[in-house]
Amino acid sequence: MQAMKQMARESNSSVTEFILMGLTVQPELQLPLFALFLLNYTATVLGNLSLVNLICLNSHLHTPMYFFIFNLSCIDFCYSFVCTPKMLMSFVLEKNTISFTGCMTQLFFFCFFVNSECYVLTAMAYDRYVAICQPLQYTTVMSPKICGLLMFGSYLMGFAGAMVHTGFMIRLSFCDSNIINHYMCDIFPLLQLSCSSTYVNELVSSAVVGTIIILS
Repeated sequence: MQAMKQMARESNSSVTEFILMGLTVQPELQLPLFALFLLNYTATVLGNLSLVNLICLNSHLHTPMYFFIFNLSCIDFCYSFVCTPKMLMSFVLEKNTISFTGCMTQLFFFCFFVNSECYVLTAMAYDRYVAICQPLQYTTVMSPKICGLLMFGSYLMGFAGAMVHTGFMIRLSFCDSNIINHYMCDIFPLLQLSCSSTYVNELVSSAVVGTIIILS
């Protein structure tokens, strides 16, 4: 976090905060949408938390498949705190702002959890492949060590992708509009606001997405 703040201070951007437009500006839709997304947010948090506790407490679920499901639930649980609270605030606040540092932090964790989830799903697909195609070798191939390495690699790749995205985003200059036509700090809405070249950022985005597709 301190490194991100330091990079933000060194950025050439004259924008110190962004305004998030949210999903809608129609007053009659804000309360129903707030209730809908709050209900969905609560269900997501409680559902994933319950699944995590169940897998931890039930020794019969200490298998490779449920190990991956455990990690997937942890990612979904953490991911729900990245964007949803700020989105809910957009329904009740007249002006929903986020600082430059806060925006870059949100972007980092968004990229980290999304990328990590893709790699975890790939690991789960490999686990099912071994279980179906090589059932006699399943316990050997999907040993606790291999499962741990797969998860470590998933989080490491997710972290690397998030650092690259965020690092190149911080280097951009934002000197004109600070209004993000979105409910969160996402990559392409931010690129649209930049007053400097975004070619490298677009190239990085293509490379990261291409890597995920190839490995998946």
